[in-house]
Amino acid sequence: MSQAVGNTALAYARVWHQVDASERVLGKLAERIALVLMGKHKPIYDKSLDCGDYVVVTNARNIRVSGRKEEQLVYRKHSMFPGGLKETPYEAMMEKKPHEIIMHAVSGMLPKNKLRERRLARLKVFGGSNMGIYRNNILKRWEDGSLTDSYILSLDSKNRPSK
Repeated sequence: MSQAVGNTALAYARVWHQVDASERVLGKLAERIALVLMGKHKPIYDKSLDCGDYVVVTNARNIRVSGRKEEQLVYRKHSMFPGGLKETPYEAMMEKKPHEIIMHAVSGMLPKNKLRERRLARLKVFGGSNMGIYRNNILKRWEDGSLTDSYILSLDSKNRPSK
């Protein structure tokens, strides 16, 4: 009788996590999201493999920043044409695209390698509490912002098959 331990499909199965960003500090939240996207919370973590999970962030409009970052943070992008630098202050970015603030912070926390874009593709950020179709995929929630997840026990009878 042989049992494979380690590189099995079940070991690399991806779980969907849901995070409520209301009144959370941007940097600390981005750090924890990056850890889950990389898979560092799993015992099978390998830095050369992409074994992370999906993360759905809700209420991105209610996120906080510490210190004077609300006045000082500026997001820059360049079109690569002469005079193509666009600068957007934090307040304007929060009004127009609050999801990009979290995406930018998490992108900065991830390692700068070939797996970065694939990991960022598993991050879904929503400005409000409505997460659309992804609501049905959520298996774990972060109630207090830590990685100790509590399972969702109260799912509708429609979503869970009867025994």
